[in-house]
Amino acid sequence: MTLVPAIGSSVSAAHVQAHECSDEGISACRRLFRAASGNDTAEAEKKGNDMRMHRSLLAALAAASALVVPIAAQQPSPQDLYGPLFVAVQTGRIFPDGKTFVDAEPKRAPDAILADYRRSPPPSADALRAFVLANFSVPGINDRSPADLRRHIRALWPSLVRQPDVIPVGSSALPMSAPYVIPGGRFREIYYWDSYFTMLGLAVDGQQSLVESMLADFTDAIERYGHIPNGMRTYYLGRAQPPFYAAMLDLSKIDDPVLAARRLAALKREHAYWMKGAACLDASGVCDRVVRMPDGSLLNRYWDDRPLPREESYAEDLATAAADASRAPETLYRDLRAGAESGWDFSSRWLTDPQNLSSIRTTDIVPVDLNSLMLLMENAIARRSAAAGDMADAARFTKLAEMRHKAIDRYLWVKTEGRFADWDRNAGKPTSRVSAATLYPLFVGAASAIQAEAVSATVRRILLAPGGLRTTPLHTGQQWDAPNGWAPLQWIAIDGLERSGQASLAHDIARRWIGTVAITYGNTGKMLEKYNIEEQTPGGGGEYPTQDGFGWTNGVTSALLDRYPALLH
Repeated sequence: MTLVPAIGSSVSAAHVQAHECSDEGISACRRLFRAASGNDTAEAEKKGNDMRMHRSLLAALAAASALVVPIAAQQPSPQDLYGPLFVAVQTGRIFPDGKTFVDAEPKRAPDAILADYRRSPPPSADALRAFVLANFSVPGINDRSPADLRRHIRALWPSLVRQPDVIPVGSSALPMSAPYVIPGGRFREIYYWDSYFTMLGLAVDGQQSLVESMLADFTDAIERYGHIPNGMRTYYLGRAQPPFYAAMLDLSKIDDPVLAARRLAALKREHAYWMKGAACLDASGVCDRVVRMPDGSLLNRYWDDRPLPREESYAEDLATAAADASRAPETLYRDLRAGAESGWDFSSRWLTDPQNLSSIRTTDIVPVDLNSLMLLMENAIARRSAAAGDMADAARFTKLAEMRHKAIDRYLWVKTEGRFADWDRNAGKPTSRVSAATLYPLFVGAASAIQAEAVSATVRRILLAPGGLRTTPLHTGQQWDAPNGWAPLQWIAIDGLERSGQASLAHDIARRWIGTVAITYGNTGKMLEKYNIEEQTPGGGGEYPTQDGFGWTNGVTSALLDRYPALLH
């Protein structure tokens, strides 16, 4: 570094030497000044000017010394500031590029960060990285602004769009007729219930053409297979997912009677798929996806047409079956597959022992979310049939909806606990599991004002977490349990509460959830499949690592920010 004395006029050699002082310090500079000025002073003594010259040089030195302060003394480097923390990060190669950490900006006072590090040094590389990300804004890693969230999502959509393509012989992919959006990560194909929540965001982000093309794909699927598969792969054909096709149709902007008739026919065919078990009911009271309730009314359950290990989770299902030799493997495989049809794969909702996946009994449960969506479907068919002038079908489906609504109220409403519940057909009563599915009747308009108020109180008491709505309050290691929160369940809750007169709680859940998504985006730069809503960090649990992308999180986030634009401010 160069130290420059601001002396108003030339001081001959002394001035030059002052310019050349580098890191030797002020005392060294003074020695240089004395050495440089020696001959001048001697000559001045000979001329009788010694006192004046000494005074001039001393004044110059004083001025230079006052201004020549090493820059390092003013601006300590990262190594100066963080000492052992710096060494641990750099030698541990916490970041591949050594320049990353030294360019990071502290989120609080450096001495406080260092004191915390000294007090409790992170025990592993992962813990050290987490410590750094919690205390520093690291370039390219956690330096995104939450305010960029909406713009980031809009930029993500093109990366998740796929075009229809020729299917190679032997591929498990199913043909698609129009462009579509995938969730992302390991989910390389379109999925049924994911897509409704993805469409919510596409609709408000100026991507209506994709909403329409995805509806075309799903309409084609119903016409081809009789239902919308779990996902567009051959190994998913034995099951569907929660039936959101009726809700998707309400997002369409196309007003075409011919297309409307085609979609209505597809909707009726989907209803027939879910209800075909009604024709084979016997004394057991169950067949396929249909359950006869004690009063004779018909409700639905999740199912799969194949009693085999899931091909996409083959080894996992074999291991789960082997863990309980008392059960027929085919029965357990069916319950695992039915759990996958529910979308909640897996959750304590389906387990008799919350800590044991082998205790899964999905097919013994009459789920409140599925039957709420079936009610939505029947009301939609009635409404669309009336609009098409088919009053006979309008009347028939209105009657079916009324019967289902009564059965939901009779069997799935637990007045004493203020919640809608799943029904255990073996026990003949509602299950004890409190879950976010309790909000589905509000979402489809099936809850009375009194029921909505009671559910709201239950949510506040049990399901409301710092970062959004809990899936369930139980910690089981399954991904559809605590501490995870999921975008689709946030939307169901928020939209259902809003339309049921519980706007304050709806807004509160939205605020907490957007906070979680924004914080995690700021820390990772990613939109994730699920989140830990207790800690407001990436979620975990389940059969595979947390995925990013991510279709339904993008969609719900955009839709919520469109509804509540102040949430990011």
